[in-house]
Amino acid sequence: MSAHLSWLEAAVIGALQGVAELFPVSSLGHSILLPAVIGGSWARDLDVTAKDSPYLAFVVGLHVATALAMIVYFWRDWVRILTGLVTSIRDRRVATDDQRLAWMLVLATIPVGLAGLVLDQLFRTLLAKPVPTAAFLVANGVLLIAVEQLARRRAAPAPAPGPAAASVDAPTVRLDAPTQVMRGGSVGVAAPTTAEEQADARLARLPLLTAVLIGASQILALLPGISRSGATIGTGLLSKLSHEDAARFAFLLATPVILAAGVLKLPELFGPAGDGIRGQVLLGSVLSGVGAYVSVRFLTRYFEHRSMRPFGVYCIVAGAACLAWFSLS
Repeated sequence: MSAHLSWLEAAVIGALQGVAELFPVSSLGHSILLPAVIGGSWARDLDVTAKDSPYLAFVVGLHVATALAMIVYFWRDWVRILTGLVTSIRDRRVATDDQRLAWMLVLATIPVGLAGLVLDQLFRTLLAKPVPTAAFLVANGVLLIAVEQLARRRAAPAPAPGPAAASVDAPTVRLDAPTQVMRGGSVGVAAPTTAEEQADARLARLPLLTAVLIGASQILALLPGISRSGATIGTGLLSKLSHEDAARFAFLLATPVILAAGVLKLPELFGPAGDGIRGQVLLGSVLSGVGAYVSVRFLTRYFEHRSMRPFGVYCIVAGAACLAWFSLS
């Protein structure tokens, strides 16, 4: 079959996917709304609900490039984490931060993997249309702002103790001090030294149920317009993680999910669905990978000092504008 996907469409959607996947603004939502707003051949060619359309396979195939860019950016961390997983299986124990974090990522990925297999087709058929997507984008913005407000309230400092409660002999507790669960798995081993290792040590101390809950929040991203990174970062903030640690955990969690989603759809692009568009897929993938690398580099620094509120405002304005546009057209 002859599929229609122009070079310009492939380039725009590829770049959009790479950037929007990691920003808390929903890449799938933008991939549905932009063609609908432009209209014409864009709305016809880039319809994820259309029968025999290669667009969904193209979009999900771009996930492979996005995931590879994230692996390149975090490659040192993934070497440590995967080494921890292998040594944990070999030694049949979980004794170090890297081993614990590896298993946390594995277990936290299972819920969204199962949900995706069961619900993806249903949600795409029923909800991956412009009006529901725009409504979910507004909801995404409201949730981002609400989560930031709740997280700020939880992080409000407690009243300082009075003179009677103070004690000169009270020990000083450092929040970043290593516990007995350290890289080497025993007391006396050097504590994590790099900022990334220190962050992973903090993440490794999360209760397992909390880590799984943060990972399960990715299920919300099956709704077009709801952001994967927004859901996971928000759940992390409500679990009392800092913005920086919540974003790091969200990016680590997203990598295997995005990669798996892309790999599952990739065979379709080598079949009839990919006829006539493989060059466009390659162009879109390159731009998606570059966009993802630049985005993750920017966001890891952004969340050191800033919040998700600007993205929440953007989602509300963009979603409301799309709803108004669709109602008038």
